[in-house]
Amino acid sequence: MNYICSEYLEDLMRKIIASLFVSLDGVAEAPDTWHFPYFNDEMGNAVGAAMAEADAMLLGRVQYQQFAAYWPSSEDEFAGFMNNQKKYVVTNTLTEATWNNTEIISGDVPGGLQAVKNSEGKDIAVTGSLTLVRSLLAAGLLDQLQLFVHPIVLGKGARWFDGLDTVELRLASAQTFSTGVIHQTYTQAS
Repeated sequence: MNYICSEYLEDLMRKIIASLFVSLDGVAEAPDTWHFPYFNDEMGNAVGAAMAEADAMLLGRVQYQQFAAYWPSSEDEFAGFMNNQKKYVVTNTLTEATWNNTEIISGDVPGGLQAVKNSEGKDIAVTGSLTLVRSLLAAGLLDQLQLFVHPIVLGKGARWFDGLDTVELRLASAQTFSTGVIHQTYTQAS
């Protein structure tokens, strides 16, 4: 009976879901310099579906500072969404978050993230933030990893798995887009 109850509670819990644009050789750094020729409606629909399932963003400090410098004054069509979305930034160096709807998680980060997962709401999306994604994977806190693997070898740049020890994942789904991009979704193996 306890197994059924805990499994049911896990289904009700918010999930932390990371999405990364990566090359065939695992590079996830600076996708804005190589990703766009592969972006089409298929990828847009997949990214949009993931965004629709989330009502919050989880960011590392560097990604937060980059986004907070750009989005508040942007006239981009997504600016309203980005500025109004609930944001959590994982940092032990920032003491204040000035971007609208942002909360800092520091100190006991695993405990803070578990509290967010236990709170009411939809899923929590991680975009970019490679160091954060690695730490979430290592700590077993990442519920789902979505990789958009592009048919390009970059040969240099930070790879999403750099510095990770062994992490077992389970392939939950895979879809190939007409551009050759493969959308792979993984969950924790255990």
